[in-house]
Amino acid sequence: MSHVSIRRGWSAAALTGVLALGLGACGDDGGGGGGDSADTLMIGTSLPLTGEFSQPGQAAEQGYQVWKEMVNEDGGILGREVDLIIKDDASNQNTIVSDYNALISQDKVDLLLGTFSSLLNLPASAVAEKNQMLFVEPAGGSPEMFSRGFEYLFFAQQATADKQGKLFGEYLAGLPEGERPETAAYPTIDDPFAAPNVAGIQEILEAAGIETVYEETYAIDTKNFDTIVSAMKSKDPDVVVHGAVFEDGVGLTRAMLKAGFTPDWFYETTAPSLGAQYAEAIGEENTEGVLFAISHAPSADTPGNAEFVAKYKEMYDGNEPPEDAADAFAAGQVLQAAAEGVGSIEDQGAMADWLRENSVDTILGTLEWNDDGSPNGDFLIGQWQGGTVQFVLPEEFATTDGLVEGWRPGGAGS
Repeated sequence: MSHVSIRRGWSAAALTGVLALGLGACGDDGGGGGGDSADTLMIGTSLPLTGEFSQPGQAAEQGYQVWKEMVNEDGGILGREVDLIIKDDASNQNTIVSDYNALISQDKVDLLLGTFSSLLNLPASAVAEKNQMLFVEPAGGSPEMFSRGFEYLFFAQQATADKQGKLFGEYLAGLPEGERPETAAYPTIDDPFAAPNVAGIQEILEAAGIETVYEETYAIDTKNFDTIVSAMKSKDPDVVVHGAVFEDGVGLTRAMLKAGFTPDWFYETTAPSLGAQYAEAIGEENTEGVLFAISHAPSADTPGNAEFVAKYKEMYDGNEPPEDAADAFAAGQVLQAAAEGVGSIEDQGAMADWLRENSVDTILGTLEWNDDGSPNGDFLIGQWQGGTVQFVLPEEFATTDGLVEGWRPGGAGS
């Protein structure tokens, strides 16, 4: 999962000011933190542990903690035990800038890990770039992230947001006439991750002749979705593609259920990937058939995944890891691979060059990057089936026999 937006209240000038704050407050002595001399390798991050993005932020913290424990059990990085300094940015752009500046200049961390969301990673990565420190982000797939010519930024998922729903769009477009949906609706949060995800699917479906009958972008702080749902229901679309984070994803889904509006197909970004939190929020019986882009499944046969899932369950009450925890773990794996590939953390530019020239095996599969730090792989499509998340596309990575045809709120037998 990835994500999250620049609010409507953040004008381009305001965002530029935030980025300038991040750049201006940083020192110019490249390389950042404390070097190789200390016994403990200090790694810093700031996450939205409170505020609007606290659900995925807390999941990301869990992923980082599992990674730290497993790395230390295996002897650390370059022979040094790993410790984490994790700050709470409260889902706020100004706070994230202050936090990363403090991690570098006050806490003297050796390495950085990214935060959750494009909203927060946009300014946070600017701080890292100014300080010439590698910045591996677990979430933040907006194409805008990679349009700034940064050298130290890398995204630890398979694809950027505009490509994440590609396989779903192609699946619907490729259905035989008579089975293929004829109309579609596209509500989306005002968000640099969600909006490109939806737009990528919309382009594929429109090219296949599937008519757009509704599209709407709503503010990030929207709480009441009754008007949007009423307007969609009046158009009676066959498929709804919803660009969401978490609270809004739950809110719109609940409003659809309340209104008795259950289109044949329902795709939603981010929210369905949050596992038990999502199922509890909308009712497990209502998850059946919901589709979404996904980077990780607990059952996936990827390098180290079984060990990660087992350790997560050991640390967190026997629960299976949500996607955002897995993405954070993978970001740690990428950071570790870069350090060990170079053999030192003194030159983080060399670590960045190493990532551009090499692939890394992670619990998400093998990742590799373009020169701008964007990944060049294919995202997977997940679907809720029988109360659990399964990979369904592409077929060669499927963890179940195939797609459930359509959304079936009320349970698998409905």
